[in-house]
Amino acid sequence: MNIHKQKLVPGITFVGVPIGTARDITLRALDVLASADMLAAEDTRSLLKLMDIHGIPLDGRKITALHDHSSEGAVMRLINAVKDGKSVAYASEAGMPLIADPGFELSRAAALAGVNVTCAPGPSAVLTALALGGLPTDAFHFFGFLPNAKSARLNGLEGLRDTRATLVFYESPKRLGAMLRDAQTALGGTRNAAVCRELTKKFEEVRRGTLNELAEYYSTITPKGEVVVLVDRGELEVVNSDDLETSLKAALQDLSMRDAVDLVAKAHALPRRQVYQAALELNTRKE
Repeated sequence: MNIHKQKLVPGITFVGVPIGTARDITLRALDVLASADMLAAEDTRSLLKLMDIHGIPLDGRKITALHDHSSEGAVMRLINAVKDGKSVAYASEAGMPLIADPGFELSRAAALAGVNVTCAPGPSAVLTALALGGLPTDAFHFFGFLPNAKSARLNGLEGLRDTRATLVFYESPKRLGAMLRDAQTALGGTRNAAVCRELTKKFEEVRRGTLNELAEYYSTITPKGEVVVLVDRGELEVVNSDDLETSLKAALQDLSMRDAVDLVAKAHALPRRQVYQAALELNTRKE
């Protein structure tokens, strides 16, 4: 493979790296890793292994660790290096930087400092799962990792119940069964879903079914590897004008218009503006 080492302009380049198969890296990403004055990574060992596979020497460079437990000083050292005319390449452990990745602090610091930032894009587990999952991709909502605690996880899922998009989660294989059971409870067991595991790797697997079916399957099986869970949007409740008017009349007997509109809009998962307009029309007919 012919890698082009070049002089990079001072700044930070976020480098997308493979989520599994090492050959999924782009030629531009290899060029940046070979050319940058300084290297930073969420996991230094992973980046070192990737560079070794593709024959990119360190040439005396050290890889700065930048993870959740890194100090603010580590970020500022990279920012100051750019101000001194250096080029910095940052890579996550796998996939695109900043997607469920600690590189955000570096990105924010760079924006505040006004230093040049660019990206050599690469693979993403989110987009790969969407391509394979068989669920709608016209709109999707990436949540990342749900909370560990059951109550917090349920609250997070319930807050997504009315989201009109395919839901995308990262999940630990050890918590997958519990997460699917909570999704079954909070979102409804009849929703279609997909569990995507070990994407682009040797044992890649996509298991599709309803949340009921997947929760039952993974109740006794703990998979291995990285997991992405997709959940289809729920069916919108169809509310005709007569039903809406009936709900409004009942609510307005005991509540102010504002509170009645809020209650009915939430109960029927309708836009508040639509319900407010219906309430105004109802009042007009009374006058």
